[in-house]
Amino acid sequence: MSPTSSDPDAWNAYLAEGNAKQARKRVAADVLLRDPLGRVLLVNPTYKPGWDLPGGMAEANESPEEAVRRELREELGRDVDVLGLLVVDWVAPHGPWDDQIAFIFDGGTLHGGEALRPHDHELSEARFVPLEEARDLVGERMRQRLEAAMKALREGRPTYLRDGAPTW
Repeated sequence: MSPTSSDPDAWNAYLAEGNAKQARKRVAADVLLRDPLGRVLLVNPTYKPGWDLPGGMAEANESPEEAVRRELREELGRDVDVLGLLVVDWVAPHGPWDDQIAFIFDGGTLHGGEALRPHDHELSEARFVPLEEARDLVGERMRQRLEAAMKALREGRPTYLRDGAPTW
């Protein structure tokens, strides 16, 4: 017989046991930031090939939007306002990795013309580039998400991808 909510301690232990058996998802959170010319901000990670949108992996029990804010503070010394959700991408298991949920948030347009410089060892460079150049600098998976993010901006609604492909 399963415990009921009338015994809070037994109920919480029962729920904790179920929680411990459930799958855990890796969560990535990136942000699309533009400058007044419409160029997009890319970063060059030191730990993998190719350029990327700024952001990174969420820590345990950290929301995706807080993860992207933390990553930008750590890596670029910049506080960013998250203006909305652009993309959610479920990424199938690949190589040594389990599946993942990847988010792209709208960070809006940065004004002021200040240069963004890496603040830690994870990035070698950060720069605004025209969208056409960005498409060539990022890997295929990020290219698909970037295209979906630009479409979401134009259409004013977020997009769901399944392994980089639109589902509907």
